[in-house]
Amino acid sequence: MKFLLLITLITTQYVFALVTIAPVEIGDKPGLSSTIEAALETKRGNSDTDDYKASARTTYDSNESYVAWVEVSGAYGKANKEENTNKLFSHARYIRAITKETIRGELFLQLQNDEFKEIKSRALGGIGARFKLHGIWQNSRGFLGLGAFYEDIVYNNPLLNPSEQNIRANAYFAYSINFNKSASIAYTLYYQPKVNDFSDNVQSHEVELKLGIYKNLFLKFALSYDTDSKPPVGVRKYDLTQNTSFVFSF
Repeated sequence: MKFLLLITLITTQYVFALVTIAPVEIGDKPGLSSTIEAALETKRGNSDTDDYKASARTTYDSNESYVAWVEVSGAYGKANKEENTNKLFSHARYIRAITKETIRGELFLQLQNDEFKEIKSRALGGIGARFKLHGIWQNSRGFLGLGAFYEDIVYNNPLLNPSEQNIRANAYFAYSINFNKSASIAYTLYYQPKVNDFSDNVQSHEVELKLGIYKNLFLKFALSYDTDSKPPVGVRKYDLTQNTSFVFSF
């Protein structure tokens, strides 16, 4: 049955790859581990499209005091020979235990660009604390994060959109439920306002369902909704994305 489901999705769904959003905790998978995802869709005939995406994450878990990871992803697409997607993303994070179970310190760096959001480059670095929420459902866990980061944004058209240097607060909620060893659901919410103007804020919501297919191969469904209260000129205030992808962990 799982094999038939896999074949059906390959032939009928738009397959798109994203690094998993499930919260990472110290001791989850001790030592070095990696996750890779890739997607390709090509259509010819009534439609003429090409879409490519690849992502990877490498994690080191000390099993006691810290966990760190680096992830990279990129996407490129064309429709009727015209480019409609072109973006790159990289993120590095270090999580250190402050108390045995509840409090963690975080450091993170991020680089990205997105031609169709008019972002030539966006670089940020931040710091924060993460708190484990107790008393939630069995086989589940939740975290609340609070911190801040500095960002430097350069836009494609500096005349329409001058460069920005901002300090933003960073608050997030991450929650996941493991139904069994091969099925889980996760949700994250990010809220990132400017510290001197809370009316200028970025929000992100994402839900993902991950189902085991065979050993370390998983099928993942994800839905994301992102908003920017004051986007660059020519860019909409929101993005809604639905993805289906395959995940391989080792």
